This record gives sequence, C-alpha cells and structure tokens, in this order.
Amino acid sequence: MASVVAGLGSALPPSVTQQEMWEGFFSRHYSGSARAVAERIFAHSGVTRRQAAVNPVLEDVSDWSTERRMRRYLVEALPLGKEAVSRALTDAGLDAAELGLFAVCSCTGYATPGLDILLARDLGMAETTQRLMVGHMGCYAALPGLAAVSDFVTARGRPALLLCAELTSLHIQPAPARTDTQQIVSHALFSDAAVAVALRPGEAGGYAVREVAAVTDTSTSELMTWEVTDAGFRMGLSPQVPQVLSTHVRRMVEGLLARHGLRLPDVDGWAVHPGGPRILDVVQRELELPDVALAASRGVLDEHGNCSSPTVLLILDRLLRAPAPPQWVVMLAFGPGLTLYGALLQRSA
Repeated sequence: MASVVAGLGSALPPSVTQQEMWEGFFSRHYSGSARAVAERIFAHSGVTRRQAAVNPVLEDVSDWSTERRMRRYLVEALPLGKEAVSRALTDAGLDAAELGLFAVCSCTGYATPGLDILLARDLGMAETTQRLMVGHMGCYAALPGLAAVSDFVTARGRPALLLCAELTSLHIQPAPARTDTQQIVSHALFSDAAVAVALRPGEAGGYAVREVAAVTDTSTSELMTWEVTDAGFRMGLSPQVPQVLSTHVRRMVEGLLARHGLRLPDVDGWAVHPGGPRILDVVQRELELPDVALAASRGVLDEHGNCSSPTVLLILDRLLRAPAPPQWVVMLAFGPGLTLYGALLQRSA
C-alpha cells in the first residue's frame, strides 16, 4: 500500500515588499559599513515580496527577550496553523477526526502545550490521534516530516497530516556593532508561512510518496546553525554552504532515482528549497537542469522569500496546481547538519 498526497493547504501572514522592508526598517537598523553591505545583499536576494506575521516596519522586535518572542509565536502561529490544516483537509476531502497521526514541524517557536495539542483540540481531532512534534531541523524539516507521516499511512492504513509552520520574523537580531554578513543574509531572505499536507492510503487520487532519502555531512556541521540566545534565535549561515551542497547533491539525487529505475531527464517536476539564489544556482548547475525546471522554486523565492520548512511545500503546491501537473516530482531541501533531504513523488492514476 502506498501513501498518497491527497491535499495541500497554506496560510500566509500579510505580505510586504523587499523594498518596503529595506526603506522602512533595515536601512536604519544597520549603519556605517554594515549598511552598505546590507543594501547590496537585500538588492540581490532574489526576493521581491515576503510575508511577516510581525512586520518590522510596524513593530520592532529586535530588542525583545526570547520569552516575549515565544509568547508572540503562539499568538501568531495558532491561527495560521489552523487555516493551513483546515485547507489541506478540505482539499483532501478528509475530516480532522479521521486522522491517525498529526505531525508538526517548527523551529522558530516553542510552547507547551504545543501547536500539535492545541490544533488537535481546536480542529476536532480524535482523542486517539497520535501526534509528533519535530523541532530545530530547520529548512529541510518538511521532508523527514513527510517521511514520518507517509510511513504511518503505509503501515497503519490511516490518513495522516503534516503541518510546517515558521515565524522567522520573530527573530530579527539587535543591530550589530560591526558588519555581520551572516545575519544580514538571513534578514534579507527569511519569511513566514504555514503549509499543511494531508496523506491517505492508496494509489489513486494524488501523488504517491515513493521514497524519502537523506545525506548528512557532519564534518561541516558548523556551517549552518540556529542558536537560542537571550534575544531570540540567531542564524549562522556560512557562504561555504553552496560549495558543500555541490559535492553531494548529484550523487544523492541520482541514487534516489536509480532505485526506482529513473534518470534525471525522467523528472518533470522539481521542488528545490530556495535557501537563496546561490543554492538554486548550484543545484541547477550540478544537476544540469534547464531554467524551466527551477522556475517554480525561483518564483516562490521571489514572491514569498525563504520560509524555512514550509517553503518546499509551497513549491510542491505550485507544481501540482499547474495546468499540466508533472508525472514525477523530486523535492529537495537543505539545512543544518549539513543535511540534504530528497523525496520522490509519482502522480497516481
């Protein structure tokens, strides 16, 4: 028995243009040499518009304590998660009470009871519904989350649902005393979103999850970090990340495809997490993909920014709703570890 992606639903906070972000907040947040560096990075981020549950133009959280940010996380994430899950269930033709497993991925906030418990209560999930909370995996979390719910559906023959919800806008850092390029890059790219995906058992009516694979290069673990500090969570993002990615991505993808009798040209749908323009450039070069293959990924980066774990699901949703949906989809996401995750989906009859 296969597990099939039967429904997707997204919920986005209010959007703001990159130019509005720069002129309304970040041009004043940085000073001296840092300002000049930041202006260039913002201009070349590949982002035109993104979403912010807490818009720094209207509300500066950079001096907030972590406690205050965590309290706000629950206020903002709960309605977004509820909207995304409700839309995914409707899209799949499922009732919340039918779910056997409800999994939540989030690395931008903590609360107990968490989103999994509160949303299960508010949406009417059964008291026997199992729950799984996945935290601090970062941008690639959607794919191990997808693997967990897919395996559950296959093993138990019951529907399951995954929610990825991130509020990166809560973690704007205090103005640096000196140029901190890694923080500037993260402030220029990251955005907020909640996306849910519902899976049901069977082979028809959606996209079957054929495999989820991973490669982790622990020798480079210091290149991408997400540290809990007294002023929120602080991103560490080395410029060496694309180089490390380039040494692993083709081997991983070709291995994933070969196990299913496929080659790179057989894939007609690519959902590649846009960690930034350089990440997409590296993937395109190493896999020798035409520009059209990453059009959906670049489009999501342009319109939504890097929303961490929900981003690859936003791209998947765009691919599946296209006038001519693909037959084979490869999803790729990258994050701390340094970790590469891939998933292979096949359109069902």
